[in-house]
Amino acid sequence: MTGAELTIETLLRRGVDTCFTNPGTSEMHFVAALDRTPAMRSVLALFEGVATGAADGYGRIAGRPAATLLHLGPGMANGLANLHNARRARTPVVNLVGEHALTHRDLDPPLATDIESLARPMSGWVGTVTAGDRLAATVDAAVDAAQGPPGTVATVIVPADLSWSDVPAGPTGGRARADGAATAAMPRLPERSPLGEVVAALRSGEPTAVVVGGRVCSGTALRRAAQVAASAGARLLAETFPGRLERGAGIPAPNRLAYLAELAQVQLDGLRHLVLVDAPLPVSFFAYPGMPGVLVPDGCAVHVLAGPADDVDGALDELARELGVAAAAPVPAPAAGRPDRPTGALTAESLAAAIGAVLPDGAIVSDESNTCGLHIPGTTAGCPPHDWLTLTGGAIGQGLPVATGAAIAAPDRPVLCLEADGSAMYTIQSLWTQAREGLNVTTVVLDNHAYGILAFELSRVGAGTAGPIAASMLELDRPDLDFVALATGMGVPANRASSADELVLLLEKAMAEPGPSLIHAPVPRTM
Repeated sequence: MTGAELTIETLLRRGVDTCFTNPGTSEMHFVAALDRTPAMRSVLALFEGVATGAADGYGRIAGRPAATLLHLGPGMANGLANLHNARRARTPVVNLVGEHALTHRDLDPPLATDIESLARPMSGWVGTVTAGDRLAATVDAAVDAAQGPPGTVATVIVPADLSWSDVPAGPTGGRARADGAATAAMPRLPERSPLGEVVAALRSGEPTAVVVGGRVCSGTALRRAAQVAASAGARLLAETFPGRLERGAGIPAPNRLAYLAELAQVQLDGLRHLVLVDAPLPVSFFAYPGMPGVLVPDGCAVHVLAGPADDVDGALDELARELGVAAAAPVPAPAAGRPDRPTGALTAESLAAAIGAVLPDGAIVSDESNTCGLHIPGTTAGCPPHDWLTLTGGAIGQGLPVATGAAIAAPDRPVLCLEADGSAMYTIQSLWTQAREGLNVTTVVLDNHAYGILAFELSRVGAGTAGPIAASMLELDRPDLDFVALATGMGVPANRASSADELVLLLEKAMAEPGPSLIHAPVPRTM
């Protein structure tokens, strides 16, 4: 058995049956081995950032890793931004990166790179296979690391000669024989608090908030956290950008901490206790002149019930027992309801109403709408249950790839991608993959002809008012982007909405038909 065949066999044995690929010469034996192992679904992406972002979207929905196949150091580098988002989402991902043959690396060929150094900042685990008899164990260890908890990006670097050579199967699950080690650390948290301390905080009668993140933003953990907060009269908040947030009618609705530090400070003002459950410490996205980086108010004690590596379900159940909260205790949740179908001009507000009026039951929303989408969470709160996938790490170019991977993970669910115009151009190649795979993704491009958030941030950071040169660096015109032409050129049917009425009709049509589609929605700037 060749090393490439053994790699695929090991992944399949561990439940990793989907691989997002952008291969090169050093990965050709892996590509050839796919013909002999059809159980591995291979999905071609035209850019590595699409492959890594799709693996992120797949992992968020499937709850288990997909693999990526990347070409040497430059291919890894092209995929790093969306691996950053995946790491911040704690998504399980297994990267397979081809390397020059062991006998060839020392010759310094043109594509030679220090792949491990590139991989470490975005990976929770990195390993380079150094001998054929360690291949299976290294892939096994990578899957173990990726699955966590916490989920993470694991990167396996495989020299080409180990892919083409016959290798022994070797022992499986043998971490001691694996060539790899933990690398990038997750965001720092205070030490986990004793349970009695958390119970005392919730029983104190002082202003308290429970902040959920990660695995506590969906499923039974979200409901249990809401029950605990309600029983103590505490506010229920969520991290600003959760990897996957379950929401809709009948589902507890934590208030997400605002992106703008000033608004987050208002949300936290007056608190005496902050209980974190798989959530990071609230900090400002950026440093601003005269503003603190940590947003916890003075005099507020921070208590960590459970962190990324802990058993969050067990911790919440134990806390609930101590507080006497029954498993069937009611929790406040949004009632079913939708906005009226909007008419008239297409604006950020009417676009949000259109989304809320037609969002289908069980939808997955990949949200990279940025400034134009500020009203959409409000108009969709009472829609049928759905999942919301956010821009966890702030590296734009995530929305289209994440929607692609989510659609492969859940082919029976409609996927709606809300994509800002500037962000769309980072990974527009995703549309080609969606067309090739026949994925059920409806993309709405919210086009305000600008990097709207940057125009707003220019003044917030104290850089002054934009003059003509600065303003031109933030505007996406001269020429305008024709998203209908871009989409149809990659095989995705597309239309332009000229009014709110037309947007509603286009959305209904797109989400009722199989396969991908795109709607170009020009809207005025909101910032």
